[in-house]
Amino acid sequence: MNAAPLPNDGPGTGPVLDIRDLVVEFPTRHGVLTAIRGVSVTVGRGEILGIVGESGAGKSLTGAAVIGLLEPPGRIASGEIRVGGRRIDNLPKSDMMALRGKTIGAIFQDPLTSLNPLLTVGDQLVETIRCHLPLSRAEAARRAIDLLNEVGIPSAELRLQQYPHQFSGGMRQRVVIALALAGEPDLVVADEPTTALDISIQAQITALLKRICRDRGTAVMLVTHDMGVIVETADRVAVMYAGRIVEIGPVDDIIRRPQHPYTRGLIGSIPSLVTRRERLVQIDGAMPRLNSMPPGCAFHPRCVLADTRCRTDLPPLQKNGSGMAACWNLAAGNAVEAA
Repeated sequence: MNAAPLPNDGPGTGPVLDIRDLVVEFPTRHGVLTAIRGVSVTVGRGEILGIVGESGAGKSLTGAAVIGLLEPPGRIASGEIRVGGRRIDNLPKSDMMALRGKTIGAIFQDPLTSLNPLLTVGDQLVETIRCHLPLSRAEAARRAIDLLNEVGIPSAELRLQQYPHQFSGGMRQRVVIALALAGEPDLVVADEPTTALDISIQAQITALLKRICRDRGTAVMLVTHDMGVIVETADRVAVMYAGRIVEIGPVDDIIRRPQHPYTRGLIGSIPSLVTRRERLVQIDGAMPRLNSMPPGCAFHPRCVLADTRCRTDLPPLQKNGSGMAACWNLAAGNAVEAA
C-alpha cells in the first residue's frame, strides 16, 4: 500500500482532495481483479496535479472513483476519498449525485458525449446552474453568459442560443469547462481534456485550466497520457503504472531528474527542442494484464535495473529528494543517469 505521508499538499491550508490507500476491484467469474492498488494522493487548493501513465495504468479509474462514476461491477474495495475533509467514497448514490457538479466538477475527453445535442448550450448551462445554486432563471442566464465569457467564448449572449454542433471542437470543450465550473466546485477532475483537439487548441485549453485554477483557487486533478500537457499545465505529477503510483513530485524536478525507471522511459521518449538526442528511449514490452500481474514490482519484466528483490518484493512509495518513488534500485538508477 502507498501509505507513506505525501510531500507538498500544494497551495492553501490542507488538501481539497485527499485519497488514502484506494483499492478498486472488478469481480469476475474467474476471480477478483484489482485495478487500483493502494493509491494515495492529495491535491491542494489552487493546485493542478497531473496523473500520467500508459493506457491501462489506472489513471482514469482513479478519476472515476473520485467522481463516483465507476462502471459496474467496478467497486471501491478499501481506502478513503475525502473532499474538503468530508469522506465521499461511502456516500449513498443520491448524496453523491448532489455533490457531483456542486463540489466536484468534471471535464471529459470528448465534449460531444458530454453535451446534449438536442438542447442549446444556454439551456444546458442554465439547468446545471439552477441545479446547484439558488438562482432564478434570469439570474442563471446572466451567470451562464459570464461563464462563457470566462472560458473565452466570444459573443457569449448569442452563442447561448446555439446548439453544440454549431461550435468547433475547441469551443465545445470550453463549454464543457464552463459546465464543470457552473456549480462553483472546489475540485475539478479533468480526464484527457485535450486529447481530441489539435495542438494549438490544446495549448489554449491548458492555458485556460491554469488561469481558472489561479483565479478561482480551484483544485484540479488532470488525467492524461500526454507528458507534454503535464509539463505545460501541472504543478505536481503522479506517474502511474499497473494501478499504483510509482513516482510523485514537482513537475520541474521529475522532468529534470526522474527517479523511477518507468518515469525515465516516459521522459526519454519525448523529443526535445533543447537537448539533442541521437535516439529516443523505448520501453520494451507491455503493461501486464490485470489477470496476470507479476509478483514484486509490476514493472520488473520491462526494467533494465530489475534484480531478484524486484521480482519478489513490492517496493513501497518512499521519500526521495523533493518527491517520492517506488523502486528498490533508486541509487543504481541515479548512477546510470549520471553516467
